Amino acid sequence: MRIVPLEKLRNIGIIAHIDAGKTTVTERILYYTGLKHKIGEVHEGEATMDWMVQEKERGITITAASTTCFWSQTYKQSKEKEFQINIIDTPGHIDFTAEVERSLRVLDGAVVVFDGVAGVEPQSETVWRQADKYRVPRICFINKLDRLGADFDFALSTIWKKLTDKAIALQMPVGKESDFWAIIDLIQMKMFSFEGKYGEEIKVHEIPQDLFQEAQEKRQFLLEKVAENDEIFMEKFFSESFNEQDIREAIRRQTLNYNLVPVFLGSALKNKGIQLLLDGIVDYLPSPLDLGTIKGEHLKTKEKIEIKLNDEEPLTALVFKIMVDPYVGTLSYIRIYSGILKRGQTVLNVSKNEEIRIGRIVRMHANFKEEVEELHSGDIGAVVGLKNSSTGDTLSDPKFPILLEKIQFAEPVISMKIEPKTKADQEKLGLALNALVNEDPTFRVTHNQETMETIISGMGELHLEIKVDRLKREFGIDVNVGKPQVAYRETITKTAEAEGKYIRQSGGRGQYGHVWLRVEPLERGKHFEFVNAIKGGIIPDEFIPAIEKGVREAMEKGVLAGFPISDIRVTVFDGSFHEVDSSDFAFRIAGAIALQEAVKKAGLVMLEPIMKIFIYTPDEYLGDVTGDFLSRRGKIENIETRESIKIIEGLVPLAEMFGYATRIRSITQGRGFYNMEFSHYDFVPQNIQNALIEERVAARK
Repeated sequence: MRIVPLEKLRNIGIIAHIDAGKTTVTERILYYTGLKHKIGEVHEGEATMDWMVQEKERGITITAASTTCFWSQTYKQSKEKEFQINIIDTPGHIDFTAEVERSLRVLDGAVVVFDGVAGVEPQSETVWRQADKYRVPRICFINKLDRLGADFDFALSTIWKKLTDKAIALQMPVGKESDFWAIIDLIQMKMFSFEGKYGEEIKVHEIPQDLFQEAQEKRQFLLEKVAENDEIFMEKFFSESFNEQDIREAIRRQTLNYNLVPVFLGSALKNKGIQLLLDGIVDYLPSPLDLGTIKGEHLKTKEKIEIKLNDEEPLTALVFKIMVDPYVGTLSYIRIYSGILKRGQTVLNVSKNEEIRIGRIVRMHANFKEEVEELHSGDIGAVVGLKNSSTGDTLSDPKFPILLEKIQFAEPVISMKIEPKTKADQEKLGLALNALVNEDPTFRVTHNQETMETIISGMGELHLEIKVDRLKREFGIDVNVGKPQVAYRETITKTAEAEGKYIRQSGGRGQYGHVWLRVEPLERGKHFEFVNAIKGGIIPDEFIPAIEKGVREAMEKGVLAGFPISDIRVTVFDGSFHEVDSSDFAFRIAGAIALQEAVKKAGLVMLEPIMKIFIYTPDEYLGDVTGDFLSRRGKIENIETRESIKIIEGLVPLAEMFGYATRIRSITQGRGFYNMEFSHYDFVPQNIQNALIEERVAARK
């Protein structure tokens, strides 16, 4: 049975730069909606949504956690909580960006939280771009306005400058820094204070005379901006025949059309502004009905289909997250787009083309599981023990097999060697690593057949550190790890062709595979494209997948220095086969041989990950910091002044940044720090490339 009508459901994410206060905002939301009766503080390790041991110890969010709560707007003064809000609290650290990516893929709206002192920070821009990618309507919350140096107007100006000129403030603060105590609502033209132990008592005041003129001017700016974007409201605005509800409806329409981004403010830690933010969530962010449809592809006909988001349509759902639970096994988090998912129901995993039976269904409240019999369109929940499911898989009615677009994730940029401390743990380690890989699409495990080493790869040092910690705590495996290494790649600079033949005859049936391949450079970040240009059946279709498999295997091993080959188009355009001796195995080997020969002719070079970096340093250390940065092959793109702090924005190879945290603290006497995220891959300078090749060759001897 559905809890609330579909139009009163909100699926939202809380996204932000690390330390902007996302989890504290979420904790207050859980308290004011009645889901919790005590506020848990992040800095005390008691936040509900940060439930992992590693999260509690570090005071950061590592994995996206979901929960469900209920709310009704404060201005309606209704005791009935008529809106259901499904919330996903996401990490802010760049190493765990996959959690943001997959959450935004299944959410309908987002709250972007900003630090009232810093405004837009590096990861703020990253999550904003991710929300743009999935066309997620959003509202902003400028937090921490009680802090020293907090400035609402400055923070808002950074949103205009760095993210969007469509942001509009619906509120203004009363008081500054430690004197911040109330909020003026520019739609109601009332002032609100938050009293009681946890700010749960909202008191309404008239706007003080000394602030009334400023509030009027900001309201006029707001109304003009809304009228400028909304024709329905424009007529009412010019005829002065509108009320508060008309303003809200116009803002809602334009927020859903991506023409406006409402901005709220407060201090989550000091319990100010969260109830008004909740009003904004239900007023301005979409319900599944507002999205209308989602696009998919029919598995058999390959026809593009638009699926209506309601209970009456056949089931369509997306698996967006896998977790290993120590008590119940695998948990597959899913978003239901259409239809109803019931316990005991047989569904089709369209991505694997396998029918599976649904066992236990739960609603997640962080790590607490609420058993339910069914999930409806728009719901977010989890299925226990869903066999052979992966992130990005589509589940559907077997009679209506629709495939939804998969989620694309960033490639790992850092690797390290790992081995169990005891041989007895070798098998356990393999099983544990497989479980972690299934959970996290940005975590990779490879086995070097030459050195018999196991290599783990991820998005950063912290990312791998957390995985190693989980191996010990959750799986009981102590491991030795090597030094972190950069995830270099190889690529080509020109087009080339080569032949690959694999012919063996040793009595009885032989082996025969013969292909011609063409390799061409692809745009950076496109990874790999395989093209079948065989005509006239000179190679039967049944052997083409084997050729592609051989190509992929050869690409993974690399040629120049043993690093994976990337950003390449491979076309099979000629070859031959033998009626009796040809096999998948022979064509797989022939494909690998042809690929290796072709790339040797195609100007092989090495690529390295380049990081976007923001360095924060006091004025007096600017020269020393920039000098050190440039010595690391860094390129400065911009230097910004913010009071007595300089912010250096630039690009730098990841290989030059190991140990930089210690170095920047040393140069600035502990006052400097930096944020870094992956930007792109670029060519390795020839002298460094030569040294890396020599090092790899020596390691193999």
